[in-house]
Order: sequence, then structure tokens, then C-alpha cells
Amino acid sequence: MKNFKKVMGVMMASAMTASVLAGCGSSKSAATADTQSAAAGTETGAASTDSAAAAGGTFKIGTIGPLTGDNAAYGLAVQYGAEIAVDEINKNGGINGYQVELKSEDDETDNQKSVNAYNTLKDWGMQFLDGSTTSACSIAVADYTKQDNMFQITPSGSAPDCVKNDNVFRVCFADPAQGTASAQYIAAHKLGTKIGIIYDSSDVYSNGIYQAFVQEAQKQGLTVVSQEAFTADSKTDFSVQLQKAKDGGADLLFLPIYYQQAALIFQQADKMGYKPLYFGCDGFDGILTVKNFDTSLAEGAMLLTPFAADAQDDLTQNFVKAYEAKYNLTPNQFAADSYDAIYAIKAAAEKANLTPDMSVSDICDKMKEAMTQITLKGLTSEKMTWEATGEPNKEPKAVVIKDGKYVSAQ
Repeated sequence: MKNFKKVMGVMMASAMTASVLAGCGSSKSAATADTQSAAAGTETGAASTDSAAAAGGTFKIGTIGPLTGDNAAYGLAVQYGAEIAVDEINKNGGINGYQVELKSEDDETDNQKSVNAYNTLKDWGMQFLDGSTTSACSIAVADYTKQDNMFQITPSGSAPDCVKNDNVFRVCFADPAQGTASAQYIAAHKLGTKIGIIYDSSDVYSNGIYQAFVQEAQKQGLTVVSQEAFTADSKTDFSVQLQKAKDGGADLLFLPIYYQQAALIFQQADKMGYKPLYFGCDGFDGILTVKNFDTSLAEGAMLLTPFAADAQDDLTQNFVKAYEAKYNLTPNQFAADSYDAIYAIKAAAEKANLTPDMSVSDICDKMKEAMTQITLKGLTSEKMTWEATGEPNKEPKAVVIKDGKYVSAQ
């Protein structure tokens, strides 16, 4: 990616400290969008609410993700995070004084269904897309948003190709960045002397992280003793992969995979009497929600993530409080990414002075420029900016599972 070195510099500095969200820098050349201030009301929005209401019109934002099926924990989190953000924005004056409507569609982690969901939202009148949630679906939909010149920001589509088109931005880190930062974090904190890896060679997300991790692990002097793959057709029995890691003496198992497979690995490793330290990336998020999973098996597991629900800054605490009150769930990184995506839309739309009567294409053209001019203080970074490539500049953190909860790593 064009700004990979820049992103990785910022990522490494943060990973060394695993700092929590606090404070916000300023930039003379950027429009700063402080979501904490937005939640309390903005001068511009409040001043124009009456005239906007009289003129009529609303901004329409759509979200797409798996609301049912194996990956529903991701898609529902994206929907819920967006809903919290829209509730706040509407309560405090809207975007440029106009209220916001939100509509979510289920894609069941299926590419064609994601495209169908996009067309449904387009027929509804969508002007901005917060989605898709997963990488392959996001890439599939991006071909259509490019054709329509529709502004798209994926909260969690991490494959490099998700932002190959100039109308697409993302909130999360790209897969290679996650793999590189994970190796750096493990080495810097001396978390393991021998590393075993289990990854999904059939999945673009898992394979991308794996490849970047192996390259960086060598640079960091980490000893990788096993590199074992599985595929979508063989993702229930991990006995062979685990045995090779155990025989190799791996004291840390790096799992750049999704939480459903991670839960099975934890269970099967426990039956073998194998208890390494587990380290994953954002796909790991959701492990505590697996039905009938003994969360004590995940005790001490770590994942690299830009969001920790236990962070003590006001923005995070207010978000967690609102989320838990509305959904009776603790928000994960996907909810936080989506929340920030909505506020990025708000910040760029206000920077560009958008109104709902503009065409989708005109909105997109102005958003592409405005996104490179804003600085967002959000849940996943105290200071987030975007490149014209669609890549974010922000810092990650690591969290550890303690007593069935995600806790900021120290």
C-alpha cells in the first residue's frame, strides 16, 4: 500500500505502549471531528437545524453485513455501532442540520447477497455506504459502488483490494499491517520464544495476515516452528495442526483466523493438554460470544485491536454505556469501527458542505476530497486521518482476555 511505511511507524509506536484512547491533537490544515463533542451537540448542526427541518430532506446511510449465520457477531456489531452513532448525531443536530436515516441489510457473508443488499439499499435511496463488513463482500460490492460513484467506507474490510477504487475508504487496518504489527508486538513484549501458526489458506484475510507475519517475524528474530494451514472445507478438526505446534515446542500460537475456528482450537488444544499463549488479530474479536463456549479456555489470550471496551476515556465509556443499555451486549472492535465510520461520514460531509438534494455522484466526488482533509477523534484512534488511497493512519492496541472480558494489555 502507498502509505504502508507511514502506517506501520505509527502502529509500532502505539503497540509498544498499548496505550488507551485519550486526548486529541489538532491540525491547521485539517477539519477536526471530535465525536465526543459531536455527541454533545455541534454549533454548526444546532444553528441550522430549524432551517434544514423546514427545507426537508434527510441523509441516507446504508450498512451491509452478516446479520445472520456464522459471522453474525460481526455484522450485528457493525449495525449496532452505526445505530448508536446515528442516534447521537440526530439528537445533536444531524449532519449540516439534516437528520440521518440508517438502513441495514443482511448479506450472510455471501458475495452475491452482499451485491443484492447493495442494490436494495440503492433503491431505498442510499447516499453513503458503511460496508460491507467482511473483505470478500466489500470487494464484491466495491465494483458496483465504483460504477455508481457511490461513497463507500468499510468499517472492517481489511483485504488490500477493499480500497482499490478511489471511492472506497476504510476504518480498520489492512491485513498486511495487522500481520506486521503482530510480529512486532510479540517480539517487543517477548511473548513467545517459539511460534506456531495456524491459518486459513483459502481465506484472503487469514492468508494475507499470515504472509506478512512470517516476513516480519524473521526480521524480528522470532523462531517459527510450525506453519499449518486449513481450508474452508476442513475447518473443524485441528488435531494435526495443533500436534505439530506442540511437537515443535511452540509456546505461542498465532491465529490470524476468525473466532469460530479459534474457539474450536482452544477446545481441542485443551483436550490435548496443550496450553500455549494465543495471539490473534481483529477476526479473533467475538470469541467470547460463541454459544456454549467455555470462555475460561480463552483466559490470557491476546489480540491486536484498536478498541478496548474498558478504556477509561469519556468517549469510550459513553459509547459502551449506550451500547450495553440498548443491546445488552459489550461492544467489540467491529461496533467501534462502524461508529467511527459514521462519524467520518459526518465530518467529511460537513467539511464538504453537503446537502441531501445533491446527486450520489456529486456527494462522492466531494467526499473523496474531504476525507483526506479531516482528522477524527474516535473510538478506535484519538487521531485518525485518511490517505487518498483510502487507508487510515492510526494506532492499534492489544487487549487480553481476563475473567471473560477484554482488558487493555499493559
